[in-house]
Amino acid sequence: MKFPLALMIALQFLTRLPVRLPSLPTAQDNGRSLLWYPLVGALIGLVLLLVHWLLMSAAPLLQAAIILSLWVWISGALHLDGLADSADAWVGGHGDRDRTLAIMKDPACGPIGVVALVLMLLLKFAALVSLLENQAWLALLLAPWIGRLLLPALLISTPYARPGGLGAELATHAPASLKPALLGHALVIALLALLAWGPAGLLPLFGVVLFTFYWRRVIIRRLGGTTGDTAGALLEMAEALLLVALSAIF
Repeated sequence: MKFPLALMIALQFLTRLPVRLPSLPTAQDNGRSLLWYPLVGALIGLVLLLVHWLLMSAAPLLQAAIILSLWVWISGALHLDGLADSADAWVGGHGDRDRTLAIMKDPACGPIGVVALVLMLLLKFAALVSLLENQAWLALLLAPWIGRLLLPALLISTPYARPGGLGAELATHAPASLKPALLGHALVIALLALLAWGPAGLLPLFGVVLFTFYWRRVIIRRLGGTTGDTAGALLEMAEALLLVALSAIF
């Protein structure tokens, strides 16, 4: 079965799946890959659901540990790296744009980054335990789906802080059909939450949207735009916010 090149690019970038591209992608191919980001998130969510169903007889603590480990592995910890770099840069940058960007480019992870990673994984783990205990398993599908919906949404709606970077290339060559596609994914996600949990299930989604606007304002004020690291940080924080909010409700 032959998959679209843009889908293969998205899978190669966003996951650790052994995807081999048939040819070197062009800038236009990379831009079109943004269309597939939400679907890749949904696929990750389906994998997490499958693992949950295979482990239904296991204790929620063990299930949560295995699911979270798989979640981190399948994404290659790509966005956790962005979260750590953003945390280090935000504190170490002392409000200075150039210093903040320079720290983000440093491959070393400082103490603030380590703390951010530990707290993020702790929040996700505790929320997963609560959700699994309350049979709110749909969150396993929605969280990675929403996270990878927000990535292209941020890139096409926010200036890129580093001209010539990968994010700038992606946004520049994003297809015209991207915005309606993202809206379609958002509506499907909202409908699933509404069917599963009623109107209360929409509240965490609304909270994620508000936080996204807030984060966008913060990074524009500090950096003048987004970077790959701040986009990854948004994904991780949005996933955690959704899981925690849902666990608080259910």
